[in-house]
Amino acid sequence: MTDEHIGTTAGMVRARGQRVAIAVLVVGLVTALGATGAMLFLDLSNVFIGSLVVVLSIVLLLMGIPVGIAMLGAAVVGLYAISGPRVVRSTLEAAAFDGAESWSYSVIPMFILMGMLLWKSGLTASAFQTARYWLGWLPGGLAISTNFAGATLAASSGSTIGITYALGRVSIPEMLRSGYDPRLAVGSVAAAGTLGQIIPPSLLLVIYAGAASVPVGQQLLAGVVPGVMLALAFSLMIMAMVWVRPAMAPRIDMTMISWRMRWLSLIDILPILLVVLIVIGGLFAGIFTATEAGVYGMVAALVLGIVNQLRLGRTAREIATMLRESLSGTLVSTAAVFLLIVGVEVLGRAMALSQVPNALAGLIVDLGLGRVGLLMMLILVYLVLGMFMDTLAMMLLTIPILLRPLEAVGVDPLWFGVFLVVMAEVGLLTPPLGILTFIVHRIAADPEANLGKPISLGTVFMGVLPFALTAILVLLVLIVWPDIATWLPGRSFGT
Repeated sequence: MTDEHIGTTAGMVRARGQRVAIAVLVVGLVTALGATGAMLFLDLSNVFIGSLVVVLSIVLLLMGIPVGIAMLGAAVVGLYAISGPRVVRSTLEAAAFDGAESWSYSVIPMFILMGMLLWKSGLTASAFQTARYWLGWLPGGLAISTNFAGATLAASSGSTIGITYALGRVSIPEMLRSGYDPRLAVGSVAAAGTLGQIIPPSLLLVIYAGAASVPVGQQLLAGVVPGVMLALAFSLMIMAMVWVRPAMAPRIDMTMISWRMRWLSLIDILPILLVVLIVIGGLFAGIFTATEAGVYGMVAALVLGIVNQLRLGRTAREIATMLRESLSGTLVSTAAVFLLIVGVEVLGRAMALSQVPNALAGLIVDLGLGRVGLLMMLILVYLVLGMFMDTLAMMLLTIPILLRPLEAVGVDPLWFGVFLVVMAEVGLLTPPLGILTFIVHRIAADPEANLGKPISLGTVFMGVLPFALTAILVLLVLIVWPDIATWLPGRSFGT
């Protein structure tokens, strides 16, 4: 095929993509205008108006409107249709304060800054190498090392995307160089990233705790055991795959790795383990509240990060640049999160006035759906939503609607927080949105990462599929034995 033909084909693909995008935008605009007009000009019941608010939120999200603004805009229209301009005005006047003043949310900037400092100071760089030294001898050892390195980083930073980038740049070329199947290489990196929001500190668990009015510390502790279970399940699945198809992951030569090297490698991750001990250990022992744990963890990350920079020979100017980048990244991320919180605050008020949660709870009771039946149905619902919606959008849109029905069938809100976050993370893997999949594909598209062998997006999606199915299997185990998630919060000295 000539360069001219390639250029023509690429142009046709771009043009087709533009036409599809325009068609989606037009359909979305017509639907949004129709839903808005129906709420404002038709005599509808409050429940029907509340349902249209949900529809309008989803349509705006699919049109590319930022999550917080989409929820805020749809909720304002619904509030106006139900109660008039006075309620809209009073809600908007109070929402910014009421949504953000919760003491439980004060931990958010601390956790973000803690993760930024650990990443920017280079303390997270050695996690994969340490895991490789200790676990590389196992079948699929490099993929398992990636998985446990992700679990270690998750317990210190809680950033899904940050973990994926940190591991992908190091582990993908290492696995490909060792002859690993590209599907296993990219799939293990994407799956390791999902652990970032299950194992504390987790921003998603903090946001859920605030929206569901449950104690933040207890909610964070509820994610510990399921997070470890998920990491173990991923590792067992990797070993099973390699046992069935040994060619997917040839054994690597570990003869050059001495026990002295293994023990010395642990020194490199001691700062991360110390931060984990401060945050999770302090919460479990009842020494700190969640906010205090975030502050002490951030201070520890700051001190250890500066010490590491000095050890690496960085100048005062370079250390100041590291601190400035960490602070600026924290400010941007915190502002984005609090815009979402304000949006869900207004949406929650609209849902309360519309009585949609009560109506849904009554419907579930009438259908005779018990706890297991409802949760099985929600797995399917979240799989579909995860194909088209952002993780936080999916969570914040459904929390105000589902809390009442879940309470009616006896679902513990702490347990549901873990369920919801796991499903949200599965949504990061599944097509067509699957943001982690696209991030891994972007990393793997770099010739330095793929060693000159291009990896297609389809290969990445095939690679993450077994991990997504494994995560759902872990959820089924949690549904059958819910005490797995609630056991640790019940045993903590802080209760």
